[in-house]
Amino acid sequence: MRLTIPVEGGVLVADDTGDDGPPLVLVHAGWADQSSWAGVASRLAGRYRIISYDARGYGASPPPQAPFSQLGDLVAVLDNVGVQRATMVGHSGGGGTTIGLALASPERVAGLVLLAPGVQDYPWPMDDPYNSEFMALATAGDRTGLAELGLRTWAAADPADAAARTQVEGAVAAMFAQDDFEQPDPPAYDHLAEITAPAVVVVGDLEYPMVTRCADSIADRIPGCRRISAPGADHLIPLRAPDLVADVIMEQAG
Repeated sequence: MRLTIPVEGGVLVADDTGDDGPPLVLVHAGWADQSSWAGVASRLAGRYRIISYDARGYGASPPPQAPFSQLGDLVAVLDNVGVQRATMVGHSGGGGTTIGLALASPERVAGLVLLAPGVQDYPWPMDDPYNSEFMALATAGDRTGLAELGLRTWAAADPADAAARTQVEGAVAAMFAQDDFEQPDPPAYDHLAEITAPAVVVVGDLEYPMVTRCADSIADRIPGCRRISAPGADHLIPLRAPDLVADVIMEQAG
């Protein structure tokens, strides 16, 4: 069932299977939209109530018209669909959003499945070649260059893959559409030891090194967190390893 969820300064477009199983919330990456979960969701169909949504400006959700935060939007989705507690599956920056929920409202998080997660306040090395090139291209408004950078960096396993290109090009458009409306979520990196939900981190063995280091640090700081490698997967883990991701979710969510 497709839903239009009102949020301050706009709407979010979400999908809710409405099934009777335990609720499962999928939060996409900054370099993808909710359609990136299709292969994973198809493997879990009928077993869970699966909820996913497009962040503002991504996929079917229109661009923001007022300041917002990713955590605030996740809470708005949960409240709108009436889900009080769920297993959260977050990819990349979406993992950071689910971590924020686990810290702010631990009673709402039954478990965390974090795919190549990042949090906004991790000490990202700004002299990393990717960050330097991204900032130069973004400042120049070079959307084509940003898409090619994204494909080289995040789709390293197969930069020519049409599905990966669709995700990355759509994400670049969304980044510009969001303009300066996105506001940072509360600090999380120095609070990871406070997470009480059972957690697992999945990282592709072809992941960009900067993100691997971040994901490993997150896994080290969350008490009892397991780490799983996704062979042959780059940053776009839901596209590259849907079977593995579905298996990890079923193990974590029951």
